[in-house]
Amino acid sequence: MGTNYLVMDINIAYSMINMKLRDFYSSLDDFCEGEEVEKDDLLARFNDNGYIYNDKTNQFIYK
Repeated sequence: MGTNYLVMDINIAYSMINMKLRDFYSSLDDFCEGEEVEKDDLLARFNDNGYIYNDKTNQFIYK
């Protein structure tokens, strides 16, 4: 199993995930599959911390 983005500090997860989305994955679905992360859990965690996923820019942004 890879990095556990669901338990790390939200700011570190935000930075790491956006970097990986930018450099390695063309969508959140691709990221979740490649990193073995449950998409619904990831979206819920980010939403709880004030972030949403923008599919047009392929990144998490602050609401």
